[in-house]
Amino acid sequence: MEKFKELVQSNRSFRRFDNSHKLDAFALEKLVGLTRYCASAANKQPLKYLVASSEEATQTVFDSLAWAAYLKDWPGPVPQERPSGYILIMGDHSISDKFWCDHGIAAQTILLGARAQGLGGCIFGAFNPKKLGQAFEIPEHLEILLVVAIGKPVETVQVEMMAEGGDYKYYRDEHQVHHVPKRSKSELLFKAV
Repeated sequence: MEKFKELVQSNRSFRRFDNSHKLDAFALEKLVGLTRYCASAANKQPLKYLVASSEEATQTVFDSLAWAAYLKDWPGPVPQERPSGYILIMGDHSISDKFWCDHGIAAQTILLGARAQGLGGCIFGAFNPKKLGQAFEIPEHLEILLVVAIGKPVETVQVEMMAEGGDYKYYRDEHQVHHVPKRSKSELLFKAV
């Protein structure tokens, strides 16, 4: 359990990467392959994936994302700190019109798999689906649900205990350390019966 706890604790939302550490489509496809073993509502398995690793494709995805809403003066990583791969998680409406939490389970599995390899990532729910759909010629029955950025992290992320009722917004300090307040276990736990 301790090793798994360490893996989960190291799995932060990384937003700056070593762009010289290139990921090819095969590396991203291996991460997608992990999702085959994930739980799926009614076992319908309605998710489909698009992996982007070429310079042109990663630029297209990057241009469609909204980066770090709480960092008002930061438009996103500079080119040398951008992720070198993305995975678009899509729901296939020809299989089901309800995706429940399947895409969240898949995204977390992808990130844990990446982290186990010394990589890291960030899940995006803020993106331009029309732009991505047109750029990658995604058919209408596939709805983009999440975008997962993957790369070799270069930033330090520090988890901190949030004071009860305290501020939950992440921030960067003068040394560019990314601070993430987290609620205590006792604040999360409603009841043990």
